[in-house]
Order: sequence, then C-alpha cells, then structure tokens
Amino acid sequence: YGIAVSDNHVCIANGENGIAVVDISNPSSPTILGSYDTDGFARDVAISGNYAYVADGIGLVIVDVSVPSSPTLTGTYDTIGFANGITVSGNYAYVADDGKAIFDGSNGIAIVDISNPSSPRQVGSYDSIYAYDVAISESHVYVADHTGLVILDVSDPLSPSLEGSYSAGGDTNDVAVSGNHAYVADFTGLFVLDVSTPSSPDLVSNYST
Repeated sequence: YGIAVSDNHVCIANGENGIAVVDISNPSSPTILGSYDTDGFARDVAISGNYAYVADGIGLVIVDVSVPSSPTLTGTYDTIGFANGITVSGNYAYVADDGKAIFDGSNGIAIVDISNPSSPRQVGSYDSIYAYDVAISESHVYVADHTGLVILDVSDPLSPSLEGSYSAGGDTNDVAVSGNHAYVADFTGLFVLDVSTPSSPDLVSNYST
C-alpha cells in the first residue's frame, strides 16, 4: 500500500502483514531481509534515520529498522481516525488520519511529536478535511483531501492553519511535491499544480488516465 526508500533498502507497507524491509542494492534481484507484523493495517510508511514510521490504520507505529533483518517495535500512538498516510520532517510525523466514515471522529491531519520515538505524542491537528495522504515541503503540508489539494502552514506545528486549496474534482488519493509543483492523483488522473504561492495554487496541466 505504501513504500519508502532509504539508501539500499525499501520499506513496504504491507497491509495486514505489517511492514517488510527489502534489500535493493542489486535492483535486478531485490531480497526481503526482514519484516514486522503490526497490530493494524499498514497503509503507508516513511523512513527517517533508523526508524520506519507506519500509518497503521489504528494510528502511528514506530519500528526500529537499524537492523533490517530484525525490525523491532519502538513506540505507538493511537490516533482518533484511520491512519492512511504519513510523512516525517524533523521531530514531527504528519499523519493523514481520515476516519469520519468509520469512526466517530477524525484528526484530519494529526501532528505527532516523535523526538522520543518510544513515546510519541500528538501536539497538533487540523480536522476540517478528509485526509488520505500527506506530503511536506519546508513549512507547508500538502494534503490529498477527498475534494482536491489542501495546503496547511505548519511553521508552528502546534497550531497548523489553512493556507490554500484547489479542487481537483473529487476522490483525491495521493500527493507528491517537488520544488514549486504539487502532483495530485485524482480519480480522473494526474493534476500538476504550481504551488510557488501556497495561498493560491494554480493548475499547470492535467493528464487523464
């Protein structure tokens, strides 16, 4: 369901089987080195340093992958909603925590302090969105909301605020950011947005798949 790359290793979010760590030093012959079966349903994963941060349905799971053949649990944090996506920057994990259709509540985006990986704690949230995936660039978080792209200012992670948005048509599931552009996966295809002015994202092009 999700993938993260670090040097010669790939960490795969493997649904009900948790995560798998794969050696890709020889790209023509990738090899599974180890795995860790999380308690929930691994939907996405990010790697920072020695840790894999897993959006595991019920919340955030932090796994030590410093020994790829033997991943071990470090810490967990149960979010309000259903953790679908995750990105990490510095001491914070940003969790796409949609869940209104399943649970009584949802964070939208949950911001979790991971400075102590064994004891993560939520410090902020922005709950006025249906968040399916999340990316970060500098002080802005880019959220794949079900209606399109939502851009949040997280210069103060404890108090995120809405910066801008763009409606792509609906059922937006994924987002990636590079430089001044956001690439948004919508049910109709790919939208490329100029986000050089985060308060006013502008459509550059789109491709119907």
